[in-house]
Amino acid sequence: MSISVLVNGAFGKMGQLTVKTISEHPNLTLAGEIGRSHDLREAIIDSKAQVVIDFTHPDAVFNNTMTIIETGARPVIGTSGLVRHQIQQLQQQCTELKRGGIIVPNFSLGAVLMMKYAQQIVKYLPHVEIIEMHHDEKADSPSGTAIRTAELLEQAHKQVNQPDKPNRETVKGARGALHHQIPIHAVRLPGFLAHQQIIFGGRGETLVLRHDSINRECFMPGVCLACEKVMTLDRLVCGLEEIL
Repeated sequence: MSISVLVNGAFGKMGQLTVKTISEHPNLTLAGEIGRSHDLREAIIDSKAQVVIDFTHPDAVFNNTMTIIETGARPVIGTSGLVRHQIQQLQQQCTELKRGGIIVPNFSLGAVLMMKYAQQIVKYLPHVEIIEMHHDEKADSPSGTAIRTAELLEQAHKQVNQPDKPNRETVKGARGALHHQIPIHAVRLPGFLAHQQIIFGGRGETLVLRHDSINRECFMPGVCLACEKVMTLDRLVCGLEEIL
């Protein structure tokens, strides 16, 4: 049976491509497309959507996700900006309702594989930094992918970047933002889409994992996979790797 999908944030670049992809998918049906001028709760009820994809704005994503869960649909969240305590609150809500949901920092399968193999590498090369580069219209920094990468690296090696070397920043922020003991450097410039490097340093050597999103088509297989797999879940998970 086809899964009905409502796209929230349908008029942005990611939203437009998602609408087209869902419309052409054999197992998914486009239930509707809405933007900031629409009432999300009303749209879910009227469309009877089973799944709601959110590509909106970091300032709205928490309330949107809670509305999706409370209205009876399953959220597939591609908007970044959710922080730990918000995710925990959303997970608790899904667990109580036994309702599936997915928060996806990056829908690209290549990016997910980059993070997966970084977890293996950090066990042997525990000194690591992250550089992420995105287009200049991205509203938040660092990216959700970089934040997720740092969390996964710290889970894989509790002594990452230890011992902590003393340093003095002549210009504040020169060493990046520290998340789970890992410096993250965010670049926002025209010409980029979404790119990330994970740089590992060892004695006399460096190893770099790099992923480049050339165009937004690379996210669509992950979007469709998330819409299908979320129907099998009874809890909220983070990361596409949780359903691969």
